[in-house]
Amino acid sequence: MKIQRIEAIPYAIPYHHPLKFASGEVHTADHVLIRVHTDEGVVGEADAPPRPYTYGETQTSIKTIVEEVFAPQIVGLDVFDREKVHAVMHRTIHNQVAKGAVDIALWDAAGKALGTPVHKMLGGWTDSMRVSHMLGFKPAQELLDEALRFGQEHGITTFKLKVGRRPLSLDIEACHVLREGLGEDVELYLDANRGWTANEAMEVLRRTEGLGLSLLEEPCDAKEAMSRRRLVEHSPIPVVGDESVPTAGDVSRELLSGGCNAICIKTARSGFTEATEILGLCTGLGVDVTMGNQIDTQVGSLATVTFGAAHQATSRRAGELSNFLDMSDDLLAEPITIQDGRISVRDEPGVGAGIDEAKLERYRTDR
Repeated sequence: MKIQRIEAIPYAIPYHHPLKFASGEVHTADHVLIRVHTDEGVVGEADAPPRPYTYGETQTSIKTIVEEVFAPQIVGLDVFDREKVHAVMHRTIHNQVAKGAVDIALWDAAGKALGTPVHKMLGGWTDSMRVSHMLGFKPAQELLDEALRFGQEHGITTFKLKVGRRPLSLDIEACHVLREGLGEDVELYLDANRGWTANEAMEVLRRTEGLGLSLLEEPCDAKEAMSRRRLVEHSPIPVVGDESVPTAGDVSRELLSGGCNAICIKTARSGFTEATEILGLCTGLGVDVTMGNQIDTQVGSLATVTFGAAHQATSRRAGELSNFLDMSDDLLAEPITIQDGRISVRDEPGVGAGIDEAKLERYRTDR
């Protein structure tokens, strides 16, 4: 089954309100829908979320690299020849989100061709994932109100607090208010998106001791190598690499150098193939993993569930899967539902992210 053509369709869907964090903020999902068409009529699909403030990719750059650089070399290859496709994409440095979306679209096409759910092809460990909800920059009481609402409406009991603000007191206050208001049975962890220095992160850990925080993600820039290693050595909780570990090679470097001791996997930037390589590294070394979120649409969130539920290690922790609820609409034909704090995989061929064509026509921006 040969790849006949590849589409990169830009679209824009507004959020109800912006999600703010240390490295930027998002008002609209200016994403790209990737479609891999085959000569047998099977179409694989995936969502590519540009994050220029983190990876440098934009909506325009993703569309250009996929259609003008990757596609001319990939068209004509077999859908199942992923190694050949990855060899082509590897010749171009960076562009991880574009590469990840092409990879997921290939897996989707393969699953559809075989009549098999991709989560089964990847491992089939379980059929759902617990959901973690991300809380952005807001006053402490508003954060608590949001967490209580998501707990009541969706059964969510794990929350990731976006921190990295200055003064530090804003984040420290939020930690105390959330713990007091949510109780001890709710998991709470932090993501600074490189917003602090290593010394500031140490101060926050000191002033939040006893709150039962479970993880600290990207507290400072990994390029602060010596300070970051000192932080990892002295932190009472795992320090998670995220923006610093988009590839398997980056994961090896940061783990072996002591830059982190846990890893966030994001299928939006690694696809399923490199995510599998990253997971193998982590399980082999006994390193905890989390399933992260690129402020994904429902299409992207379903890809995360597909991979996360397929493996024992990735399903141990709640995945960051709920931020699509902040969007005013979505392209998914059959919307995702969160029941008792969990999202289920789609038990159908491929990833199961069928697109509503009318919505795609409404929101695409290339007409």
